Amino acid sequence: MIARLKGTLVEKSPSRIVLDVGGVGYDVLVPLSTFYGLGEAGAAVSLRVHTHVREDVIALYGFATGLEQDLFERLIAINGIGPKLALAVLSGIDPAELVRAIRVQDVARLTRIPGVGKKTAERIGLELKDRLPQAAMPAEASVPAGDDRRADLLSALMNLGYKGAVAEKAVDAAVRKAPDAPFEQLLRDILRQMIR
Repeated sequence: MIARLKGTLVEKSPSRIVLDVGGVGYDVLVPLSTFYGLGEAGAAVSLRVHTHVREDVIALYGFATGLEQDLFERLIAINGIGPKLALAVLSGIDPAELVRAIRVQDVARLTRIPGVGKKTAERIGLELKDRLPQAAMPAEASVPAGDDRRADLLSALMNLGYKGAVAEKAVDAAVRKAPDAPFEQLLRDILRQMIR
């Protein structure tokens, strides 16, 4: 089983990357939160990996943080949620916000994730409420609730025509990268990243 990959980024698209490790190209599926943290082709990349084996396929799912991987593995342990839906959940909401939504049973927030209906949202909340990863505690504290700058950035991106989940991921990644940067700089960085 492959648990970690460290190599050179060869190709990059929003849901998958190709990573060259010692001359072997690994096709790795990634959530948007990991995608936005990657550099351009040629950059050195290190990912935590979940190897998913079925009768007909072996798939690699890559994550930038242990929290993302932990949430992914807890999601796929829920009956009726496979790796594709778990990846969609992590691509549709910041991991720390997912933990908050589960903790307070915010079904409305969970149903805003593309592909997650009311029943699935209720099942996620019910099954994971008491099984949240310990690593979620510090990550949760690192994203301040009610951050006006975040709301302003989201509003600006939505007004420019970007969709909710994509805008949220881009904003969260930019704020994580430069938490003290002013609004204008963050907006420029986000737009530059999204145009690539």
